[in-house]
Amino acid sequence: MYDAIVLGSGPGGYVCALKMAKLGMRVVVVEKGEIGGTCTNRGCIPMKALLSVADLYHAVTSKASRFGITVKNVSHTPKLFDHMRRSVLTSRKGIEYLLKKNGVDVKRGEGILEDAGRVRVVNDGEEVVEAKNLIVATGSQPVLFPPFDSVDGIWTSDDYFKDPVLPASVLIVGGGVIGVEFSTFFSTFGVNVVLVEMMERILPSEDEDISAVIHEKLKKSGVKIFTSSKVTKLEKRERSYKVWVESKGMEKELEIERILLAVGRKPSLPGGIEKLGLRINGGLGTDSTMRTDVEGVYAIGDVRGKIMLAHVAMREGVVAAYNVARHTVEMDYSAVPMVIFSQPEIAVVGLREKDADGEVEIKVSKFPVSANGRATTLQEREGFAKIVADKEGKILGVAIVAYGATEMIMEGVMAVRYGLKVEQLESLIHPHPTMCEVVHGAVEGIMGEALHI
Repeated sequence: MYDAIVLGSGPGGYVCALKMAKLGMRVVVVEKGEIGGTCTNRGCIPMKALLSVADLYHAVTSKASRFGITVKNVSHTPKLFDHMRRSVLTSRKGIEYLLKKNGVDVKRGEGILEDAGRVRVVNDGEEVVEAKNLIVATGSQPVLFPPFDSVDGIWTSDDYFKDPVLPASVLIVGGGVIGVEFSTFFSTFGVNVVLVEMMERILPSEDEDISAVIHEKLKKSGVKIFTSSKVTKLEKRERSYKVWVESKGMEKELEIERILLAVGRKPSLPGGIEKLGLRINGGLGTDSTMRTDVEGVYAIGDVRGKIMLAHVAMREGVVAAYNVARHTVEMDYSAVPMVIFSQPEIAVVGLREKDADGEVEIKVSKFPVSANGRATTLQEREGFAKIVADKEGKILGVAIVAYGATEMIMEGVMAVRYGLKVEQLESLIHPHPTMCEVVHGAVEGIMGEALHI
């Protein structure tokens, strides 16, 4: 008998399995698809690989001449997808190696729950594995709804990475993280992109000044953006789709080659879950130790239906592993970074300015990237850094819209997580010339003494 069965090998599942193995437990992972789950095979890794190709192409086509470099006959070929495939394979093989190295058994097939301690693995045959503990880490799947669920050939993000192409035109439904990243990729390579968002602006979960920067950049890249809009009807043609879009009281008809639905994801519950009598409310409910209300059963990652981010799933996996090993550790969600690989990138942690409830007096300071020396040398001068603090100067939130924002946010994560004051960040010597100086400039602004604007 195993100490634990981990159902799913995505970021939460494989990290949980590795941590339990390092804590001395005997662990088995059950996976019906590819090792690494959605993030490695159909999400984070392939998307960021394609965006890395797009970043290079954008740099060559838009900045080379300004740097005094002449580049002729720049073009792209279907081989640009080879980098994506190599990145996925490398990441997947790396996870497989780590599981093997740490003595974690892997059973390939669909895991169907028999009870809290037994999982039936169905592949070409059947095998039942037993353990003292069960960690459900079965992830999520794209949301499909009318009229898209009744028409053939509609892409979700999962579908696109199976056989990626660059169509002549694409309609992207949903202006959240997935929709914005796909719009960035497609538009960089000259695809005619139409982005439809039901809310009044794209990236509606973020502050308006953040979404405004990305809206303008996508427009400059040729993306046609319809906000406060929805697709009411569509018809599949021989090689295209006819789409009716209701936008601010008016109906528009579009002819489009492909459609990508990017309106979020929902938990993927494993077969037999009803046998456990678990509390299910959109996803599997847990306490802060990742325990469900059934003894010995834990849930981590997207299957909980809460914060669907790979890095959150990873931390939840570690927390679950400690608690399975009888070390009481609780999950802390007070400083979860959110990153978007748009152009420029976005990274946010803690309180958004728009979410301040008025009961707490806040101070807000923004520092423009255009005033940063390193940004000038890179010719990446769009965006800003923003600090939200309380009246005593405690940092409540940090937002960065800038080249390299996703790499700079950890300063903000630590500040929010440990309740640092603006004086503490201001006193730190930031290297010059670097992009992270925009954060320092925003901190100075909270103190009323920004030196470089």
